[in-house]
Amino acid sequence: MTAAQTTRLLPPAYRPLFAHADFRRLLPALAASDLGDGMSVVAVAWLAIEIAPPGQSGMLLGAALAAYALPGAAGALLFGRWLRRLPAGRLLVADSRIRAVLLGCIPLAWVTGVLHPVLYVALLAGSSVLHAWGNAGKYSLLAGILPPDQRLAANALVSSSVSASIVIGPALAGFLAAVISPAWLIGLDALSFAVLAVQVGRLRGAPAKKEEPQEEVAPGGADRSAAGLRLLRKQPELLGVLTLTWFFNFLYGPAEVALPLHVTDDLHAGAGLLGLYWALFGAGAVLGGLAAGALRRFPLWPVTLGIVAGWGLALVPFGLGASAPVTLACFTLGGLIYGPFTALSYTLFQERTPAAWLTTVLAARSAALLTAGPVGTALGGPLIALLGPRQVLAASGVATVVLAVVGAAFRAWGKRRVRVPSSG
Repeated sequence: MTAAQTTRLLPPAYRPLFAHADFRRLLPALAASDLGDGMSVVAVAWLAIEIAPPGQSGMLLGAALAAYALPGAAGALLFGRWLRRLPAGRLLVADSRIRAVLLGCIPLAWVTGVLHPVLYVALLAGSSVLHAWGNAGKYSLLAGILPPDQRLAANALVSSSVSASIVIGPALAGFLAAVISPAWLIGLDALSFAVLAVQVGRLRGAPAKKEEPQEEVAPGGADRSAAGLRLLRKQPELLGVLTLTWFFNFLYGPAEVALPLHVTDDLHAGAGLLGLYWALFGAGAVLGGLAAGALRRFPLWPVTLGIVAGWGLALVPFGLGASAPVTLACFTLGGLIYGPFTALSYTLFQERTPAAWLTTVLAARSAALLTAGPVGTALGGPLIALLGPRQVLAASGVATVVLAVVGAAFRAWGKRRVRVPSSG
């Protein structure tokens, strides 16, 4: 089958993307790095348990998982002065190279017998310090190489790759771990980022953009993070998207903690059922993410709010005492509904942000959202002790529906303020 015949098999929204040589080259490399990260979610934890001193596996496990994610928020704030003006491709390459080198040091240190827990945590932390900027560079690069009417479909493919990695990566890691050490799985993740760095370096380059008006550019000595916040204050719609996404992720945190306890305490089942919940959620999210490319004809804000409300409604049956088959179906539907959210959110930022500020704003977005999940997760424990896992799942769903309603009310209020001229 020729490439042209394969392209005709794709949904119409996705066909134009594969006419772009740069996008065709970039997508497989992004998918490989997503899969590597999906495997590392499991491998990082397993390796921490293997190398932890007796009685300290829990502490090292928590430190390793935090080090693999949270330093990106600090990096987004600390390095903005130097990184904001770099081209999107160079940001993505810089992040990929750092991750390739430092993650690659982990299997080398393990095989030579020098992988001390402190070194392990330090390598993980260093590998993630530019990840917010790399993520911003990725979506800025997509915005640069593609015309505006193709960005939503591209974002949908990229976010679906992330969702697929949640399903495939841990399962593949579990299979490979029977043969090789988790240290080598982290090495495979490092190799995937090395491939991504090479592929981004081979891109022909984004089309030239017009310079932004001078007032949009901060003075040379200004704090770039503060300048980015000033820009967001001028764009209330972007602040609204960021606020909605933060609270959406925050309210998801307690549900993530409650689900395993619901399986064990309420359903008296084992890890197999928990894995089935997440596998079905991930499969639904992949299908939903791919469907996002067809949503271009609809207004993005109402669809985004509908997704928030839909995910909340999918959790409510847990609190009504529904059986496992029913809640499995609801969780699958929840994944299907949630799937387009990331693509739609990034598309709103790409469309509303001046090109010269896009990487800065997206890096600030990533840094802010890195705090939402951990805060919600930390709240989940006390809530479960107070209410029980089933009730926490339902409460998370109800609160998420309320969030969508509040978001819709603020959106309508903001539009009325714009339409009604001020008196005087």
